[in-house]
Amino acid sequence: MSVVSVSYNKLLTLINDMDTTMAIVYIGVGSNLGNRQENCLHAIELLQKKGVIVTKRSSLYETEPWGVKDQPLFLNMAIEIETGLNPEELLKILKDIEREVGREESFKWGPRIIDLDILLFDNIILNEDNLKIPHPLMHERDFVLRPLCEIAPDITHPVLRMSIRELRHQLCDKSGSRHGSY
Repeated sequence: MSVVSVSYNKLLTLINDMDTTMAIVYIGVGSNLGNRQENCLHAIELLQKKGVIVTKRSSLYETEPWGVKDQPLFLNMAIEIETGLNPEELLKILKDIEREVGREESFKWGPRIIDLDILLFDNIILNEDNLKIPHPLMHERDFVLRPLCEIAPDITHPVLRMSIRELRHQLCDKSGSRHGSY
């Protein structure tokens, strides 16, 4: 065994290079085909196997389809994760998991075996062709806000400058639905 001599400053540089900042990310998880609960939980399991740390998960909520109504009911939930990945790397992993669970290309807002959407990624605002953060329609969708409000009611939407709780109350006031216990 050989001994390597490293200066204190070099050692600090090496430690700092290894120290990656973990982002807090919220992901919407949904399914309306097959065993919906199993699909959602399997996707989360695959995410963890890829090194992503799941720190919180909401309950599962059965919800009406959004956009295209003539399809089966969805099960939706939200998870909070910690990751050292950047948004594009995380998106690639999510798309890989969707394919692994069995998702096939369909029409917009159509039925799907699994759907994984990045809702919030720290306080990042990103507007790329293939990725928009925060999710551009999340504040219009109770199936997103309800489970997200369960695990992160006080997180602030970086564009709208309102908490998830406030966004849900606003949406419920517009639609006339109940706020629930969040």
